Amino acid sequence: MDVEAAQLFFSLLALLALAGAVVVLGARLLATRSAAAGAVTVVADDGGLWVAFLVAATSSAGSLYFSEVADYVPCRLCWFQRIAMYPLAVILLVAAIRRDRSVAWYVVPLAAVGAAVSTYHYLIEWRPSLEGGACGVGPSCTDIWFRELGFVTLAFMALCGFLAILALVVPLARPRPEEPT
Repeated sequence: MDVEAAQLFFSLLALLALAGAVVVLGARLLATRSAAAGAVTVVADDGGLWVAFLVAATSSAGSLYFSEVADYVPCRLCWFQRIAMYPLAVILLVAAIRRDRSVAWYVVPLAAVGAAVSTYHYLIEWRPSLEGGACGVGPSCTDIWFRELGFVTLAFMALCGFLAILALVVPLARPRPEEPT
């Protein structure tokens, strides 16, 4: 696969992850009013750990592809996003295998920090004047390797991944109605 095809592929996957997060959140808001929305929440709760693992693993593989195959040198904020994403793939795999719903208590902080860093990174890609010296070493955090579909960058893709993981895992922190508290 050439680099341009990979950019489009991973961009579309990021948009799919974002759309999935929006659908899951919308279904949670409408679950008491709609049987279809309730069914979506049941599916998201039952398979959410596996899907969250797939998002984290795909995000990690994509970042490795862009740095190791496409030779995009990660900036400092990219490294912070990786520090948040890479462990999520391992943690979510173990949690999915063990069906450990309490994983939300340690996944949410990592994903939230990653989402915050990704949001800041995406903002300074569009408004370099907002960069306050966070990227003093290595490539500039305002450099953009590509902007697919006019707005999808590496920082945006990471943000989509973190948001999808949060949408899938946050609700797992509360016990199911049949589970004791």
